Amino acid sequence: MEQELTVTEGRHTADSHGMIRVRGARENNLRDVSVDLPKRRITVFTGVSGSGKSSLVFGTIAAESQRLINETYTSFIQSFMPALPRPDVDELENLSAAIVVNQERMGSNSRSTLGTVTDTHALLRIVFSRVGVPSAGHAGRYSFNLAEGMCPECEGAGEISALDVDVLLDRSKSIAQGAIQVPGFNADGWLVRIVLGTGRFDPDQPVRDFDAETLDFLLNSPAVKVKMDNVNMTYVGLETRIRQNYLAAGKEPKQANVKAFLERAATFAVCPSCQGGRLNQDALASRIGGRNIAECAQLQVSDLIDFLEGVDAPSVAPVIGNLLGSLRALVDIGLGYLSLDRPSSTLSGGEAQRVKMVRHLGSPLSDVTYVFDEPTVGLHPHDIARMNELLKSLRDKGNTILVVEHKPEVMAIADHIVDIGPKAGIHGGEIVFQGTFQELSGAETLTGQHVGTRVPFKSTLRSGTGALEIRGASTHNLRKVDVDVPTGLLCAVTGVAGSGKSSLIHGSLAKREGVHVVDQSAIRGSRRSNPATYTGALDHIRAAFAKATGTKPSLFSANSEGACPSCKGAGEIFTEIPGMAPVGTVCEDCGGKCFTDEVLEYRMNGLNIYEVMRLSVEEALEQLAVPKAKPILQRLAQVGLGYITLGQSLSTLSGGERQRIKLATHMGSDAGVFILDEPTTGLHLADVENLLALLDQLVDEGNTVVVIEHHLGVVAHADWVIDMGPGAGHDGGMVVFEGTPEQLAASGSLTGRYLKEYVA
Repeated sequence: MEQELTVTEGRHTADSHGMIRVRGARENNLRDVSVDLPKRRITVFTGVSGSGKSSLVFGTIAAESQRLINETYTSFIQSFMPALPRPDVDELENLSAAIVVNQERMGSNSRSTLGTVTDTHALLRIVFSRVGVPSAGHAGRYSFNLAEGMCPECEGAGEISALDVDVLLDRSKSIAQGAIQVPGFNADGWLVRIVLGTGRFDPDQPVRDFDAETLDFLLNSPAVKVKMDNVNMTYVGLETRIRQNYLAAGKEPKQANVKAFLERAATFAVCPSCQGGRLNQDALASRIGGRNIAECAQLQVSDLIDFLEGVDAPSVAPVIGNLLGSLRALVDIGLGYLSLDRPSSTLSGGEAQRVKMVRHLGSPLSDVTYVFDEPTVGLHPHDIARMNELLKSLRDKGNTILVVEHKPEVMAIADHIVDIGPKAGIHGGEIVFQGTFQELSGAETLTGQHVGTRVPFKSTLRSGTGALEIRGASTHNLRKVDVDVPTGLLCAVTGVAGSGKSSLIHGSLAKREGVHVVDQSAIRGSRRSNPATYTGALDHIRAAFAKATGTKPSLFSANSEGACPSCKGAGEIFTEIPGMAPVGTVCEDCGGKCFTDEVLEYRMNGLNIYEVMRLSVEEALEQLAVPKAKPILQRLAQVGLGYITLGQSLSTLSGGERQRIKLATHMGSDAGVFILDEPTTGLHLADVENLLALLDQLVDEGNTVVVIEHHLGVVAHADWVIDMGPGAGHDGGMVVFEGTPEQLAASGSLTGRYLKEYVA
């Protein structure tokens, strides 16, 4: 049902130029969607996962805005930029520049910190350059990313690396036999030939028999010229090579085998010269109020605010004012427990999105379209109200706010709501409601039916079968925590962001035997990985194709014999551009179908392998007669992923979808302990009920389920709750409550107060 847009609360009705007009949007599963969205207002997009929200907001509106902006650059500059395709839409009018604030992690460079990405460290450097005693000079001398400021020993990394020689070398072998175990050094390869070309080694002598000088040359030699086949080559010691290529640069290698090797070979310790401060001695000697800049960066943001408020220096008052504004915004957004030296790569997806949001709060730009992807991910109910205030402040500066969100608390502040559905995948892609939050609560849509739903306390609670003991836990901000996690039931771990929930569970339980960690981290694998390959369903489908057609299973693999020779089964040709992500274009030979024409002639159940890979999980259950694949597909549907296609790239899945696909895979394993980290991320209100049924099923099958969660419906449904707090950072790190959900609601703790209000 559609309703005509009216803007309430005394706001004037927007004219045609005050509306973003979308006509005939067909991106992904959208079905000729046409909609008018009010500019300079907050519009929240709701609907079940896979209904088409992101296709409309990100894939159509934001994508076209960014494509049009790119077209304003000169042809020369455009040649260095990815060629963005025009979204499948008939008409888009009155777009403004779109800034997408999503949950993507903020890179893997160890030199990138919270302070550098928010520019707060740059302001802090200015303060120290002007009033630090003794002064180290201009602001650049306080930067660990510039040669003039960085610690010479660790090169600004704050830590030094040591390499385990026994991982680099198999001492029982000679070099010719393959003693060098560093990736790329194959016994008969070019790099080993260069090693032997130095003339310093007996190729058949075991490494254990090398004298100290020879071993040192193998490991630590600087660059040495080596002539091979009349070509000048360069030999560098193994440790020297690894440090230069991977460790000194602070960049994480892209190759999975190199990453795995470094995890085994490299250990890190605090730099003895700067004690982790990253800076040289001149910069570290400069102090304000007894603290140097590194010590300030190590303070919790809320404590740094207190420190800076006590700095009385008129010459830097405006700078400190701007710095305090940014730091207070971090506190307002629920990130006051972080420190400026926190590596940005260690921020969760929700934390990263909120950090990006802070960067825009002080922007002088207006009339911009800000696009948010579930900005409340990872937020305690206490912090959602503060997030809402920030969204409203961006709107009140004259900006258009588009938010994809499932939380009713965010829907309640919207000027306009667009509900997309009615269900997911091929069953979605339509606008089923437009209007206000009050009107939504009476709408006959899935969102309307569930927006006021509350999960009650269970009438019968399970009794624990034992306990997982945690003793003296002190990871991050934990204060030597002793707690028993009961087994054989559903246990929720709660508390504000930064209270120590993840530190307690991941730091103390995750590596124990029989524990399955089901989190939202990226799934390792190439862009070719998809749900069918990850879950193992494709192995059974390929075997069924081979049996039905009298051929080999390898013909039906895009990574083997049946692959299109031009794109090697990727369906796209990727162009590498220095300094940018690879740009993909559809393969002209196979038309993006990944397989050769010969393979596509073979059919099973009336479908070829390409058509099978385009089926959704639900469609595959209906149309494929592959008994061995059926249980896998049923588990995917059970975790709410019936709408994803078998061949969809894993890189396109959200954090919540990645977690649920891992859960589906683990569900086929032996009984044990399941750790789930915010499994309601990305879930519609209607799907939360299905998730609770699934968690109950896991427990009833003999498992222990530990859920780190903010969703009060999950907390109310648990058998046992461990509440961390009372605050975040150094104000947290303690168990403030252990007991049943009903006891928590009566406890008066921060989580308890919100739970009491929720069930009431």
